[in-house]
Amino acid sequence: MKTHLKTSLSSSIFLFFICLTVGCKSQITINKESQIQNPMPFSDPQNTGGWILNEDISDEFEGTDIDESKWFVQGKRGDYYIWKGRAPSQFAPHNVNVEDGKLKLKTQWEPDFNFAEEEYAGAYYGIFEDKPMPVTTAGIISKKRFLNGYMEVKSKAGNAAITAAFWAIGYEQELDVYELMGKPQLEGNIRENWFKSTVHDWSPPAVRPTRVIEYTKKDLPYRVADEFHVYGAEWGVDYLTLFIDGEQVFHVTQDEVGTDWVLNNPMEVWLDSEIFRWLGMPDPNDLPVEFEVEYMRVWQKPTDNVLAKQFFGFEGPILNEKVPRPLTLLPESSVPDEYQKFWLIDSSSAQYLQIVKEERASGVNSLKFTGYGKNETMQVDQLVAQTPPGSLQIPAGEYALSMQIWLDQGREVERLHLVLDQTDATLKPIELGQLERRKWVTVTQNVSFSQATNANAQFRIELRKSEAPETKAAKMYIDDITLIKN
Repeated sequence: MKTHLKTSLSSSIFLFFICLTVGCKSQITINKESQIQNPMPFSDPQNTGGWILNEDISDEFEGTDIDESKWFVQGKRGDYYIWKGRAPSQFAPHNVNVEDGKLKLKTQWEPDFNFAEEEYAGAYYGIFEDKPMPVTTAGIISKKRFLNGYMEVKSKAGNAAITAAFWAIGYEQELDVYELMGKPQLEGNIRENWFKSTVHDWSPPAVRPTRVIEYTKKDLPYRVADEFHVYGAEWGVDYLTLFIDGEQVFHVTQDEVGTDWVLNNPMEVWLDSEIFRWLGMPDPNDLPVEFEVEYMRVWQKPTDNVLAKQFFGFEGPILNEKVPRPLTLLPESSVPDEYQKFWLIDSSSAQYLQIVKEERASGVNSLKFTGYGKNETMQVDQLVAQTPPGSLQIPAGEYALSMQIWLDQGREVERLHLVLDQTDATLKPIELGQLERRKWVTVTQNVSFSQATNANAQFRIELRKSEAPETKAAKMYIDDITLIKN
């Protein structure tokens, strides 16, 4: 991927940071060629974290056109993803421009624009309080999602009452890395020298306010519309850390947040501008303005789990990014389609197998076998939870399959059967009576695939009535299934 430090200012900032970190007695010459080949996070210029650039999502915004293999442009060819913008402003594709090595998202006063005759969140497009407000803005969304990593932009907000927003959404979740505004017209929760970040919980019922984490850094030593600065978010399995110009400004963990933690599923990146009515309408004399982005980069840490892109534990959907996301796919939607599918549990099995927010090895969800009491018996011959067809994409080779199991005290089902349907691989059943109780235990076995899996391959978890106790079956949880190449 073609990358480089774009201005002498960027080089100076990078050099200054290195000097602060390792000390400099003489001027250091930065090897620009190495920057082209391997840009590093501004928060970790020595790459002590072992980051690898995700080139499918990262963009240096070179050339003269937006890269539509990476980005969905709101309004292009008449298509809008989820919404048309925050009314009264509306996204317009001609406001998305790439020039001078930057992405420029324009906001302008455009009376001749054909605004949608519809309402969004209590306002109509192109109208405010029954008066014309013909403001068009711009937005782009990454076509691919990523799970856990570090995302970073170098950007400058427009000098008007219009947002510059760097954010991401996924299944039941939203992370606003920042919402900035260069020139608010009313006093409120964003000012011209504030940095505001928010996490939203979109799990149904998604009733506003949906905020579960909120952070504002006040009194920045600059106006966000005056200068380019580097903003980043590191998002892990159980933590979130925010950075400005490489300096950590906020850190929170899942343990601190508790049941409000929602950042468990892959997310897509958004860059856009909106009118926030509670901060006032933009002055026509301030328009046009541009939200400028020199680059947007995503780094991730390497994983040897070949299921990482398909399973994501039991947290949410199994994604098929070979097909486009439906334009109406809301983050709170649990409706399966060709893009997102879910673990399959038939109605008979669902009496005993459920995906729950109770015990978990990581994230917030696990698969639970509910067990049953002293006057009950298993009413189904076979309980099955399985992945949708085509969710296994495994090359030929030798692997180690692992999962976490939590088994309660009491009479256990004798075995947990694991099946790889439509493959030539076989797995041994797990003898549950040998496991320690009331703690997460890692169970691992080797498995061999002589050929790559086909489009109908499925992974199946099975419990059998013939191996269950007559009464009083102990409950059990399953989580964190991994497949590591040997």
